[in-house]
Amino acid sequence: MEAVLGQVAELPALFAVARSAQVRDWDLSTLDRALDWARYFQHLHDRFRGRSRLRDALQRRLRRGQMGSPLSFRHLGSCSELLGLALLENRALPPARLLQGETGPEPGRLVLLARRKAASRLLESCALSQSEPGPRVCAEAGLLLCRLREDGREAGAALGWLRPVLEQLPQPRAFAVVAEALLLLQGDGNSPAGGAEAGSVADPLLSWLLEDPHRFSACCLLLPGALLASLADRYAQLSRRYLDLLAEWGSQLLYDSLRGRWVESGPEEAKLCWEELRERFVCLCQGSVQLREQTQAALKLLKARDGDFQVCGLSVWTDLLLEVEKDLRKKQKLSSVEYCFC
Repeated sequence: MEAVLGQVAELPALFAVARSAQVRDWDLSTLDRALDWARYFQHLHDRFRGRSRLRDALQRRLRRGQMGSPLSFRHLGSCSELLGLALLENRALPPARLLQGETGPEPGRLVLLARRKAASRLLESCALSQSEPGPRVCAEAGLLLCRLREDGREAGAALGWLRPVLEQLPQPRAFAVVAEALLLLQGDGNSPAGGAEAGSVADPLLSWLLEDPHRFSACCLLLPGALLASLADRYAQLSRRYLDLLAEWGSQLLYDSLRGRWVESGPEEAKLCWEELRERFVCLCQGSVQLREQTQAALKLLKARDGDFQVCGLSVWTDLLLEVEKDLRKKQKLSSVEYCFC
């Protein structure tokens, strides 16, 4: 056991080296050994997670001598993903290095990593619009999906390694990676079999996003309204929670009669201003017919509960519903004009 503890104590050093310029000198065998060590640490996690005394001993050894946010036992279960992210982000490791010596009909793990790294470099050299995810987000979303597909239907096991992986990323990027992964899965739902597989892969991502109300709230504050509307259009459980959250935020606005507008009730109260809240609801109504009807029905219910006023300035839900319907009429009018010129 002492030998195992000594090996585990080297994990922080492995991650540190993987993020350093030293990887420039790694040959293929060194790189392969690093990936083997990551898989070995995952094996230790699976073997000892049900044995509390051994698990605690491994955790104590991991935390020894570390400053800041030390690694813990659960990070052992996601070593391959964490090491892959470190190598993917390290510009000192050329993508071509990963391809040397890989043969056979099936692409090896180094080839898959090389493809993502090369794609990331290629995308970085292209001019991307602000509405598209960055190359790092696309690559990291692809890595997550590969591992989730390997886990199959074991959603609980997937969450065990998914949490520490996403916690290693800055919060805005973690949300962007999960959103991109969920959107990439939409193409898997074209056939019944693909839809079932996509659902099992999406479950741990949605669970991570929705299990903590503070995390979901932060996600909805940080991601653009159009992106959140796309996710709500594809995942019913997310759309319900998102509408509930918008209702909570809208209830924190007060009408300022002197300025003739809705304002935040306090510096720490309202999460979104009137303009941002309006934009979120408009984006939802620009989605599918089902999402538009769901959004309008939610606004009508909130309006009725608030007194069913028909005059502006008395209920934020009356005003939001009027704004949404005005936007829909404007788009219908434009569509009619375009049809006449066809």
